Formats: sequence, structure tokens, C-alpha cells
Amino acid sequence: MALLVRILGRRACGGLIGAIALGFVLAASAARGEQMVVSSPAFEPGARIPSQFTCTGSDLSPELKWTGVPSGTKSLALVVEDPDAPSGTFIHWVLFNLPAGSMGIPGGQPASPSLPNGARQGVNGFGTVGYKGPCPPPGPVHHYHFILFALDTMVDPGGDADAAALRSAMDDHIKASAELVGTFSR
Repeated sequence: MALLVRILGRRACGGLIGAIALGFVLAASAARGEQMVVSSPAFEPGARIPSQFTCTGSDLSPELKWTGVPSGTKSLALVVEDPDAPSGTFIHWVLFNLPAGSMGIPGGQPASPSLPNGARQGVNGFGTVGYKGPCPPPGPVHHYHFILFALDTMVDPGGDADAAALRSAMDDHIKASAELVGTFSR
């Protein structure tokens, strides 16, 4: 991408040409088998998650993007967890059977078992389906791990799938994984 910026100029890469060029770069990265990476335009790795994605704001799911999905991947899965929760690791989102060819998921996903792209959502630690954002008790900073898995199959963790059921269904099917960590405190 840096080479394209130098060739086309910084302004050109900011618009449509930049978007097209980025698409080619991302596709080439995946084809070369580069490491899978998950990111969000909403926050940088290790940075504070904006309040609109937490219980203190609108509690919307953030937009996520990924690159480097290995060839032969049949589906993707995502688990968002807080290992700093007082009662042990707390699950904020369970998402599976994302299309293997997808390069991300828009923010603001509905709290429904099925999504328009065919993906399915499981039960989070609050006992509801879909995304529920960071909502730690007042105190120290918590770390929220957005873990993306590339799988060699579609998975069926059962009706009211939670993270444990998904992890069991993914057993021996994980081709690669990537992690984005954001922080939040109240």
C-alpha cells in the first residue's frame, strides 16, 4: 500500500482509487498466505473502545475488518471476551458461519440469531443473542479480545450456542486465528 501511495499520491489513495488499490493489496495478501489480521476502524489495537460500542453508549457492535484469511477456509467465527471480569472470562459476542470470502462485518449488527450474510449469532454472557458491549463494574481497565477464527468447515454448535459450544464445534477445524484487543473502564 505504501508503494501505491507513493505512485498515485496521498490524495488519490484517499478516494475510490485508494479503495480499489486496498482491495487488490488485501486480496494479494490473502493469496500469499500472510498472517490473518483483524482490525476495527472504530479503535486501534490496545486503545479504548469508544462509548458508542459499550453499555454507557448505544451498545452497537463495532465494524470489523480482516485480511489474510487462509485459502481453503469454509467459514469464519468470532468470539468477543473479557478475561478481566470479576467472575472469570465473560463473553460479549458469539458469531459463526460468517462467509469465508468476507473481508469484514459492518457495525451495528442486529440482535437476531441469523444475519443477512448467512452468519449466525449465539448467546452471550448476558444470556441474550448478539453483541453486548463492554460494561465492566467501576474500577480497573478491562481488556476485550475480539478473536477471529478461520475454519475448514461450517459449524453447527446447536440451538442456543454459547462460546463453549462454539469452541467445541470448532475443535480440530481451526486453520488460523487473529485477535484484536480493545480496552474499557468505568
